[in-house]
Amino acid sequence: MSRAKSLKFRPYARLLTMLGDQLIKNERVALVELIKNAYDADASWVKVSFDGFDSKFHANAKSRIIIEDDGIGMTSEIIENHWASPATPVKLQDKRAARRATKKGRVIQGEKGIGRFALLKLGRAITLTTRPKRSTSEYVLVMDVSAFDPDFIDDNEQALFLDDLRLSLREVEPAQMIAPQRIEIGVRTAQRARHGTRIEISHLTSTWSAKKVEEVYLDLMRLQSLFSLGEYDDPQSDPFEIFIYRNGSYEPFADARREELAGLLSTRAVFHIVGRFDPQVESFKFTIDDVPQRIALNDPQFTGMRIFRDTFGAALERKTQCGPFEFEFYVFDFGADASAKYRLDSSDKELLRQHRIYLYRDGIRVYPYGDPDDDWLLIDVRRGTVKASEFLSNDQVVGHVHITQVGNPHLRDKTSREGLVDTGEPTDDFRALLQVFLAWVRKDPYAKYKIKSQRSDDVAVFKQNAVQNSLEAAAEASKQAGASPQVRELLDSATRQYKQERRYLVHRAETTEHLAGVGLSVESATHDLTLAMRTAMSVNDALLAQARRGGEIVAEALERELMAIRGSLTFIADQLKDMQLLFKSTKQRRKDIVVAELVKKVERLFRTMLDKAGIQVTIDPVGPPVVAKTTDAVLLQVLLNLFDNAIYWLKSSEAPRKVEILLDGDRGLMVFADNGPGIRPDDAPYIFDAFFSGKGEEGRGLGLYIARQLLERHSYTIELADKSERLLHGANFIVSFVQEDA
Repeated sequence: MSRAKSLKFRPYARLLTMLGDQLIKNERVALVELIKNAYDADASWVKVSFDGFDSKFHANAKSRIIIEDDGIGMTSEIIENHWASPATPVKLQDKRAARRATKKGRVIQGEKGIGRFALLKLGRAITLTTRPKRSTSEYVLVMDVSAFDPDFIDDNEQALFLDDLRLSLREVEPAQMIAPQRIEIGVRTAQRARHGTRIEISHLTSTWSAKKVEEVYLDLMRLQSLFSLGEYDDPQSDPFEIFIYRNGSYEPFADARREELAGLLSTRAVFHIVGRFDPQVESFKFTIDDVPQRIALNDPQFTGMRIFRDTFGAALERKTQCGPFEFEFYVFDFGADASAKYRLDSSDKELLRQHRIYLYRDGIRVYPYGDPDDDWLLIDVRRGTVKASEFLSNDQVVGHVHITQVGNPHLRDKTSREGLVDTGEPTDDFRALLQVFLAWVRKDPYAKYKIKSQRSDDVAVFKQNAVQNSLEAAAEASKQAGASPQVRELLDSATRQYKQERRYLVHRAETTEHLAGVGLSVESATHDLTLAMRTAMSVNDALLAQARRGGEIVAEALERELMAIRGSLTFIADQLKDMQLLFKSTKQRRKDIVVAELVKKVERLFRTMLDKAGIQVTIDPVGPPVVAKTTDAVLLQVLLNLFDNAIYWLKSSEAPRKVEILLDGDRGLMVFADNGPGIRPDDAPYIFDAFFSGKGEEGRGLGLYIARQLLERHSYTIELADKSERLLHGANFIVSFVQEDA
């Protein structure tokens, strides 16, 4: 039997190219990695110098990039045992041992130990000079691979191994490069600290331009938060500044529109939302324009949304796996019809499109989240493939999300530094929770804002018949002013045509609303019909199967099965007979209807659903019968919608579940009440508006709107009950059958 041979990994030198040039996406990511190292080293400033570059930042063969900081520096031991050892676990070990913070209190960003290979994305020759604190010496490390081709194959076509490459390390005593001296830092001068690191990169591998440098600068400026959330946003408490130099001169790249962005955030945002998700109680606590709110994750406002069901099921069937996070969002109206207060011009919109929702961990940005072409929350994807109105567009929301390594240890950066590692439920839940909240913002506060902004003028113009009045006033004024007969005839003709068009459009709107109401009502009432049909078909299929097998059929059994089918068909016929009343509205004349009779009819339609949900219905007549002069179709649609809404909201409520219907003949009204969660005060002004719904994607926002429209045509009303009229603590509606013009 042969003995097993012991082998060791011996990577080829081209691994450097893979880890550096290929793994690191671009120069921006490379510089960010190096600057994160300076941040971890407690530096207060970083200078990035482009030496040997022309005025357009074009390089030549002798150009070099120098990155210098005033961090704590490195000892020779750290260089030899950690810096020169790829994938060193020292930072990871510090984190696991709870040594997460630096002496300045910064949370350590790096942990994988391969960020140094970002250097090879920039150039092939590296000279690193570093001086640790309390040392009179500095250490110079040289890594020069410029003599090799990118795949490290020598002149004899032999591939080099990683351990064939050599680094040189020497000590300089006393320190020459990092020594006390007056240095320029931006627009000020300061005494150079006796510690820090300087990295000189030559034999550059990337092409540069003024535009690229400016883009890199803007990216570096966004390394820390642009906003004002959390403990990491006070630059005075822990300064960390980044400066760009060219040929020894400070290049004052400025985020020229940063102040402009701040102005838009403070003056043009429709909403400013600041909040936190707490996984312990699984709820969002937040403010909208400083008004406090709190919504539990299992609230029907969330559970009714498709995005919630796609991730968590019909209800919150498991505990979420991500940790706490904070957020700050600014929501804008990009519509051309936005009010003057929130209106944005093309320049404003273009600026906002340069910023999306950023992600910061312990105050430092996770790239590339927040870039204008990044869709890390998959909002554009869902708008394009599921439903465009489910979310506000990415352009409309600017803000950031803040996490910590302690609170979310499973939300880790990819090795490529391009986003988060997909760790399963922690990452999926984190993304889904943000999607759910942003979808709620679209369907609730933003929908209310749009309704409110569009409601007032349109309704006033229609109800006051403003256009016709204006035309008639213009015609009268033309007569008094002695206008020509042709002008007067044109105005009279315009008035006649407008009246004709108005009659046509009103009739068309009423017909459309009726048909929409019929559709919603039928959808609500067909649950039992579908169940009865399935039962009849199941019995019928069983009889067919038995007949095909042959043999004797027992007469009593056959009669029993046929009676079951007949029972189902009789039930269907009775239900359809009641529902046919919905389709006769155009032929029906108004008549006196005893409301209690239709209430009992609709209760029968919903009986199976009511029993399944454990809902007790009480009908309480007071005084003489309530009589409405209307049509069966109108009253049926109103009652079907009230029952359907009550069942939806009561299903998620605790027992006992109740519906109480008061029929007050003395006052000619009906109070329809349930003991569900009720109407939120913020929703109350909008529940009768078209397309506003508290049910998420399960609701179309038409039921109560159509109910009110139908009743108003008969001079009746439906309103929310005030406190004195409420029967139960949930939703309470009052339908008055006293005609307003009586």
